[in-house]
Amino acid sequence: MELIQIVALVASLVSLTFAAFLAYKVVGKDEGNDQIRFIGKAIQDGAMAFLSREYRLLAIFVAIMAVILAVFVDLDVTGRIDKQSTSSIPVGTAIAYLVGAFGSGLAGFIGMSIAVRANTRTTVQAMQGLNPALRVAFNSGAVMGMSVVGLALIGVTLMLIVFSNDASIVAGFGFGASSIALFARVGGGIFTKAADVGADLVGKIEQGIPEDDPRNPATVADNVGDNVGDVAGMGADLFESYVGSIIATVALAAVGASFLGAKTLELQLFPLLVASIGIIASIIGTFLVRTGEGADMGRLLWSLRTGIFSAGALVLIGTGGLIVLLGLDFNLFWVVLIGLVAGQLIGTASEYYTSYEYSPTKKLAEQSETGPATIMIGGLGLGMISTVIPGLVIIVAMWLSYEFAELYGIALAAVGMLSTLGITLATDAYGPVADNAGGIAEQAGLDPEVRERTDALDSLGNTTAATGKGFAIGSAVLTALALMAAYAQAVGLQTLDVMNVKVMMGLIIGAIMPFLFAALTMQAVGRAAYAMVQEVRRQFREIEGLLEGTADADYARAVDISTQGAMKEMVMPGLIAVVVPIVVGIILGPGALGGLLVGSIATGFLFAIMMANAGGAWDNAKKYIEAGNLGGKGSDQHSAAVVGDTVGDPFKDTSGPALNILLKLMSIVALVFGPLFIA
Repeated sequence: MELIQIVALVASLVSLTFAAFLAYKVVGKDEGNDQIRFIGKAIQDGAMAFLSREYRLLAIFVAIMAVILAVFVDLDVTGRIDKQSTSSIPVGTAIAYLVGAFGSGLAGFIGMSIAVRANTRTTVQAMQGLNPALRVAFNSGAVMGMSVVGLALIGVTLMLIVFSNDASIVAGFGFGASSIALFARVGGGIFTKAADVGADLVGKIEQGIPEDDPRNPATVADNVGDNVGDVAGMGADLFESYVGSIIATVALAAVGASFLGAKTLELQLFPLLVASIGIIASIIGTFLVRTGEGADMGRLLWSLRTGIFSAGALVLIGTGGLIVLLGLDFNLFWVVLIGLVAGQLIGTASEYYTSYEYSPTKKLAEQSETGPATIMIGGLGLGMISTVIPGLVIIVAMWLSYEFAELYGIALAAVGMLSTLGITLATDAYGPVADNAGGIAEQAGLDPEVRERTDALDSLGNTTAATGKGFAIGSAVLTALALMAAYAQAVGLQTLDVMNVKVMMGLIIGAIMPFLFAALTMQAVGRAAYAMVQEVRRQFREIEGLLEGTADADYARAVDISTQGAMKEMVMPGLIAVVVPIVVGIILGPGALGGLLVGSIATGFLFAIMMANAGGAWDNAKKYIEAGNLGGKGSDQHSAAVVGDTVGDPFKDTSGPALNILLKLMSIVALVFGPLFIA
């Protein structure tokens, strides 16, 4: 075992230990009175019921896929793979796949388990002040962040040790992680948006009752959805991004070795070192997140940025020092720097276009004065223009990374971007906890001051969620590009001839995939939301005294409807992401599959940014009006903004975020199955 691998294992254990410590701190806080605990228990039970059903369904898919990998890739029953592996385990890829799927599922489970316990505690701490509430919510997010990086790093390191750094086998680990991530994102996204749309359309618009009003039957389902979609789904998503970037770097190490004059093994293990430094830096960064009472949005945002920027600086210092100590090429430092800077620039661009602190979202809110149509048009235009800066950032990052370290550099830039994931994910995952806390405060009838504090944290969470989605999409592009390069190396594909008709066909199929995938997920949300709307209307119609507050809503029925809708609708989008690349590779060959990957990355990246930012802008335009601007709550402007937010919900929380997983999943499917397509 190499020293760097030992360091990576130790850093992983430190990360998981720190996550356990934070979880202990969060759970030790006061849960509140009986009413708060009752609401919290309903959310917790609903979330766990959904996750249990989802994982049982996914277990069937994982088992079938493991058998396919064992038969066609490991045992090579078709005799098409040139076996060069030194592994003594005959079904190594299948085993790695199972471990990756388990790790991804476990990361999501841990994150959601702490989130559904932190929401009530955040509510109680909000009674005392803004900073105590922020600390509990942020610590719960940090549990998620540190668990994800710890599980991912220990998993990929053990796979490299067991399978002697054979990237072709370890790629199975990434495939397993991506499989679970896609279904978790899509299923959780469908659940949460069906509940959210149902609650908004019937509660806010038709009945004119406040958000999170306990009379609304969809309220608890909406709170559950925040956890299964934005916590469990996001955790699984970034787990596989983290893993995929490391695997791609390992696979391309031979290319980098020839360019940088280093040993292949040194470059294979270098991303483990960067990730280890990132874990320690993220832990230190979490202690720097603080705020004062009465802090505005700007101060709250900078309290989180202080932690993130400090972690990034520590990564650079640590990486630079170790490069000098180990005698490696200093070009590696510049590549890591490029990745970190690119991630921050993409996140900042998303923040600019989605936060109501800036003019784009304020101007979008003003368009509500002429009705829903204009705010819809404005939001779509804003989403489209918001793709320019992230697109240019990725272009420059690719170019500079390639100049410093060729294809290896692109992969390492993705590792650098994700090196501070422990704290970056914490700033994203805390948002749903704050949102839940506000809902619990409303339902429990607490002092309005409590809701004001949770709303401040929730508004910040909307901004950090938008930046987090931009960050996730940006890292996905670099990771997908690196995996595509690894695929090209695996199948001996030196160039892509765009004048070749099969390559051109692959390009067009790849360009179609993000639109097909987004269409399927949007329509799925529409169907599930329709069922929820009908159920909420039924309860208001049939339960006497519900609207007057003298009777209780049937929350469990609403949760069950969202669960059924998500389970039914998540299957098809997940299957096409796996099946289409394999079919294209079999029928049209490796060149066409390379074209598919290029087409999907180009369109999927920009489409995902557009959907995420448009949805975030619509959401915050509504919150800007609810803060007392342009007529405030109950005005015609507010009603128009609610319509925009309703459309934007599946944009930013279902289809948009899932697209980045689609790109990585198709790339890693190509890498794993690629040798089968060589004539």
